[in-house]
Amino acid sequence: MAGIKIEGLNKFYGQTQALFDVTLDVEDGEFAVFVGPSGCGKSTLLRCVAGLEGVETGKIILDGSDVTHAEPADRELSMVFQSYALYPHMTVRANMEFGMKVNGFAPKLQEERIAEAARILQLEDYLERKPGQLSGGQRQRVAIGRAIVKNPKVFLFDEPLSNLDAKLRVQMRVELEALHKQLGATMIYVTHDQVEAMTMADKIVVLNDGRVEQVGTPMDLYHKPVSRFVAEFIGSPAMNVFSADGGVQGLTLDPKASYVGCRPEHLELLPSGKGQINATVRVKERLGGECLLYLSTPGGGQLVARVDGDDKTENGAEIGLRIPEHRLHQFDSNERAL
Repeated sequence: MAGIKIEGLNKFYGQTQALFDVTLDVEDGEFAVFVGPSGCGKSTLLRCVAGLEGVETGKIILDGSDVTHAEPADRELSMVFQSYALYPHMTVRANMEFGMKVNGFAPKLQEERIAEAARILQLEDYLERKPGQLSGGQRQRVAIGRAIVKNPKVFLFDEPLSNLDAKLRVQMRVELEALHKQLGATMIYVTHDQVEAMTMADKIVVLNDGRVEQVGTPMDLYHKPVSRFVAEFIGSPAMNVFSADGGVQGLTLDPKASYVGCRPEHLELLPSGKGQINATVRVKERLGGECLLYLSTPGGGQLVARVDGDDKTENGAEIGLRIPEHRLHQFDSNERAL
């Protein structure tokens, strides 16, 4: 396995710049997740690493070698696509061995690697079936198996779970995490789903409009976002962010603060008239072990509070809210963290 170093990468489509001076390290054996909204450049960055897109300036270093202008086949990478990209007329076995045949692997080695990948991914009973006879989760496992058998230096995943239903996505997430630990592989994973990013990543790379907004561990990004964008993107429900002069009383704020924020689970509920914010419960969403309270404030603001599943607050209730000082986030007029 190997690490990847990206230095000053810029990518254009005609006159439109898609990536701006991207600099990034993915360590050997790390599970890195590129995350951000649609159009932020995460899939473009992955395709540049894979060699499927050229770059105007910058470098891509793989295991110490400059592969910026190398052909995809010469980069020792394997990519798993959102659409599976399996050959429908071939069996599972034939799909997995195809790339090895093209690259001249010995027949005995092909058989050994297919057997090992099938064991790891629990596909032994499906090797003679064709993709049309498999479920979505099984097809995705075949696509991953096809990547494993090539024994690449780095695995690349481009939104591989987005075609699966919610339950299967959770199951495949767990399987991918287990696979990463089992192989000790370097993996780069692209998703727009920040829950996937939080649960799977060793390192999260948040992209915004073609720029790297923040890089860090999931909990670093959750507790120490460097900007309002990261604060509201990471976490579900999103962080509550509102104007610093929007009716919040009794908080000690930085003079440069234009916005303040608080995670939904950190808002403390108090009787009406108490605390720093007055609010009305518009909707109570019961989720079993927890409830989400969707709140409106006198100034027209909208907040969300996460409370215990047995909380007795009802729709229409007038309540007070307190933000603990150590849970307060402050942002300046440029929406950068203070």
